[in-house]
Amino acid sequence: MELVINNNIYQQASVYAKQRGISLSNMVEKFLLQVIRHSQSEISEAKVPDVVLSLLGAGEQIADSDINGRGEYYKFLEEKYK
Repeated sequence: MELVINNNIYQQASVYAKQRGISLSNMVEKFLLQVIRHSQSEISEAKVPDVVLSLLGAGEQIADSDINGRGEYYKFLEEKYK
């Protein structure tokens, strides 16, 4: 595994980590964990409308009479902005 970092950034980050009494590796690892957790929580918290899910083959099916999904979309908007 290879990670390439600009030397100037590396030096500044090393000083920053040393001032806080932690290793640069530990600091980078904690940062990356935060990024991963944040992105996972955004994904799990995002509510995707059924009309979009139906287009992806998931969620509730859209009625044949509502071929373009407008009815479902309007229902979604009504619920969202109650």
